[in-house]
Amino acid sequence: MKFRASHRVCIFSHSTHLNSLHNQRRCFASFLKKLHKTPQARSFSNGGGGGSKGDSFLLPGATVATLLMLGALHVRRMYDDRKVEEALEKGTEFEFQPDVKSTFLRLLPLRSISRCWGLLTSVEIPVSLRPYVYGAWARAFHSNLEEAALPLDEYTSLREFFVRTLKEGSRPIDPDPRCLVSPVDGTVLRFGELRGAGAMIEQVKGFSYSVFSLLGASSFLPLIAKGDVHEESSEPENASREKSKKSWLRVSLASPKVWDPVSTCPIKGLFYCVIYLKPGDYHRIHAPADWNVLVRRHFSGCLLPVNERATRTIRNLYVENERVVLEGLWKEGFMALAAVGATNIGSIELSIEPELRTNQARKKLLHSEPPEERIYEPDGIGRTLKKGDEVAAFNMGSTVVLVFQAPISLSQENGDSSSEFRFSVQRGDRVRVGEALGRWRDQ
Repeated sequence: MKFRASHRVCIFSHSTHLNSLHNQRRCFASFLKKLHKTPQARSFSNGGGGGSKGDSFLLPGATVATLLMLGALHVRRMYDDRKVEEALEKGTEFEFQPDVKSTFLRLLPLRSISRCWGLLTSVEIPVSLRPYVYGAWARAFHSNLEEAALPLDEYTSLREFFVRTLKEGSRPIDPDPRCLVSPVDGTVLRFGELRGAGAMIEQVKGFSYSVFSLLGASSFLPLIAKGDVHEESSEPENASREKSKKSWLRVSLASPKVWDPVSTCPIKGLFYCVIYLKPGDYHRIHAPADWNVLVRRHFSGCLLPVNERATRTIRNLYVENERVVLEGLWKEGFMALAAVGATNIGSIELSIEPELRTNQARKKLLHSEPPEERIYEPDGIGRTLKKGDEVAAFNMGSTVVLVFQAPISLSQENGDSSSEFRFSVQRGDRVRVGEALGRWRDQ
């Protein structure tokens, strides 16, 4: 009997980097040769049946395509990161400037491409190759594999690896009750207070979009009439907050109203924060506070990319993309979280509603249909979440937009701002789940 251990076990020498690369290449080539020759491999790739001879290459073909995709993404990421770093070093802030590429992207079948990518990442990877594939991904996108809850060889596909859970204690939640924590790992793009008619959120310098467009025309965003701004500001803070909370419940549970953004303004103390998740980040979304989720709204839109270049070249990027919006109440009033999809990230999975399916094939080419909405039972309570509870997951990186009420001081002109909410992050900061986005103090 011939000794064939060299075909089954890869032994890596730690003496030089060249020997390591040579052995990895030889191991991978041997695996592909065996996969073609053995009937077991053919049976596996054909789903257990005796298909055609060409089908025996299905599994290795998918694996090679995945590795090539990882390589292309890595090269593009390094190029983009270098350009951004050079600009930041010069103190340059990118402005909105649409280009031909953004117009071309709208013509591509990005939803279908994303579904194909989803099928590709669902292909089972051979156990012997899993550490190398996941390790290549981690090196390309700076993922911390030491935090993974399971050994790498237990993640059967890239899809499982993308949405992996973390070891217990990897993301401690700030216990301060007067603190709002980050729902995701990511980079803070924009934050601020919503003011004035239209309630605009800045996408990039030179272009903004309406929070009404993001959350939907039937959103229960707490608003006041434009002519009542001065009258409302004269009310005590606690009375104003309680009044807005009651009116919001009455609208949300009775007859939702389509708000006119021109004639209405957000009430004082309404804030937003936009956080971008890179492909290498932890992809699960957690509750930023104790939160009662009352409504879920699913917008079946485009799947345009949401990277830095896209935000400064594509108008209404987050408004046009497919997204899932959760709205509800926390102890300070209104809170909404929008999980925005992107190219290759059409699948947004809700922990509180596992049956929800996103990026499904559509009969209509246009996406002008109203969002699919669900009101969680029981009325007025919905789904109760504790700070840090898991809410949803992306299959790769994307963007989360958080809109929320928070305490403010109505006597800031006297220098008394002890109860005012203040962000504790800066634009461009890296945040992790459980870290404080902002704090306030009781008067």
